[in-house]
Amino acid sequence: MHVLDLLQSDNLGLTLLWGEDALLGQEVSGVTATDLEDPRRFLGPGELVLSGLVWWADGDRAKADRFVSALAEAGATALLAGEETHGRVPDELVAACRAYRVPLVAVPAQTSFRAVTEAVYLRQWGDLSRRPTRLFALPENVRSELSRLLEGGAGPAELLDRACAHLGKVACYLTTASGRTVARTPSAPPIPAQRAGAMREGLSLRIESEGSPYDAWQLHVPDADAAPPRVLHEIAEIFAQYRDGQARRTGAVRAAGRELAALLDAQVPAADPVALEEALAAAGLPTGGAYRVLAATDGDALAEALAHLEDVPYAVGRSVAVLYEDQDAAVDVPGRLRSVWPLLQACGGPDADLRLGAGARASGAEGLRASMHQARFALTATDEATPVRAVEQLDTLATLLSGVPEEVRAVYAARTLGALGDGMLRETLEVFLANNCSWTRTAEALHLHVNTVHYRIERVESLTGRDLSRLEHKLDLYAALRCG
Repeated sequence: MHVLDLLQSDNLGLTLLWGEDALLGQEVSGVTATDLEDPRRFLGPGELVLSGLVWWADGDRAKADRFVSALAEAGATALLAGEETHGRVPDELVAACRAYRVPLVAVPAQTSFRAVTEAVYLRQWGDLSRRPTRLFALPENVRSELSRLLEGGAGPAELLDRACAHLGKVACYLTTASGRTVARTPSAPPIPAQRAGAMREGLSLRIESEGSPYDAWQLHVPDADAAPPRVLHEIAEIFAQYRDGQARRTGAVRAAGRELAALLDAQVPAADPVALEEALAAAGLPTGGAYRVLAATDGDALAEALAHLEDVPYAVGRSVAVLYEDQDAAVDVPGRLRSVWPLLQACGGPDADLRLGAGARASGAEGLRASMHQARFALTATDEATPVRAVEQLDTLATLLSGVPEEVRAVYAARTLGALGDGMLRETLEVFLANNCSWTRTAEALHLHVNTVHYRIERVESLTGRDLSRLEHKLDLYAALRCG
C-alpha cells in the first residue's frame, strides 16, 4: 500500500500538494489521526498522518515546522491535511513539508478521515467484499446482544468482552487519550498507562469526544491481523454510543461535585456541617472520613488524572475536586498525581496550561474549606517546572512566596526596596544576606574594604527604614528580594 494508491482513488478526491515519486512509493504501515502540535511520541515509521490542522494558527510557520519535523523524525510516509477547518491547506505547511521532505496531500472537506482510513486498510487487507461477510462485520447475533447490553447499562469491560468474543482469543484494549485502560479483553495482559499512551504496533481507532481532548478514547488491537478493520469500526461505534450515555451520567455526577465546591466557596464564616455531610453524600463520597481538596487549571484534565487513581473516591466540580482518603492508609495522592500529570500534558499538547495544587488532608468535613484554600494557594505556587504542588511542599520562604500573586509581590518589592534602585546598594544587600550578614565575607565576595560594606549597609538601612541587626527586618528585606 502506497500513497500513490490513495491519490488514484476517485472516491476520495485527494490532491497532491507536494511529493516526489520516490517518497510517494514508500510502503504505508498504518494510519494515525492527530491534532497534537507535536505528535512524535504517538507515531511509528511508515504511518500516514491525518490531521484536521486544529493546532495551526494563521501565518505561524514555526508551528508548521514543529509539526512536520515531528512527522519526519518519526518516519511518517505522508501528511494528509484536512481542508475543512481552515478552508485550505496553508502555504506555511506546504513549505514545511517541502523542507522536511514529507509528502503532503489535501483532503477535501467532503471526504471524512474515516473514509481515508478505511481505504488504507481495505487495500492492506485486500478487497473485503470478496470474502464472507461474517469475517468483516459484527455478526447479527453479536450486534443484537450488544444493543441489549447497552440498554441494560452494561459497563465497558462486558461490552468489549462480548464484542470480541467471536474473534477468539484476541487482545483488545479500550484506553483513554492519556493511556488509562478503560477495558481489555481477557486475552490482553495489563499494560501501564505510560505504555498505553504510546502504543504504535497494530491497529488503533480513536473514538473522539465533543468535550475536551482528555475525554477521547482509543480502541487498540496490538495484532493488526487479529481483527478486520470493519469489525473494529463497528465496535468503536458501540463505544461511541456508550460514551453518549456515560456523558449524561457523568454530567449528573459533576453537577453534584460543583454543588459541593460551591458550598465550600460560600462567603460565610463556616459552612453548615449538616449541609456539608449531605453534599458529600450526594457527590458519592463516604462521610466521616479524611478528605483532601485539589484545585487545577482544567477540570476535565483533573477528572481524567483522578480516574487513574482507581482506589481513591472523589468528586470533581469545574476545577476543584474533593477526595476521600482512608485515615489508616498512607496514600501519597499528590505524589501519584505527579506521575500521571505528564500523560495529561502530552494529551493536552504543548500549549495546554495544566497545573494542580493540593491542600492538606482534613480530618473531617469541617476541615474541607481550609483544605480548599490551601489547594488554591498551592496552585498559584505551581509553574512549568513543578506543575503539581501540594501545600506541604511550601516548606521554605521562597516556595511560600511563590504562591503570592505576582502583582502583590511586585508591589511589596517596590515598596520595600524601591529606594535602593537596581545598583550597588541592592547588590550589596543581596550578598550581605547571602553571607549571613558577615561583614568580612561580604567584603571578600564583593572585593571591597570592610568599611565600604559598612557604609553601604548603613545607606540600605537608612533608605529602607530597616535595622539589619533585627531578625524580622532581615526577613522583610530578604522576602522583598525574593519578590522582586
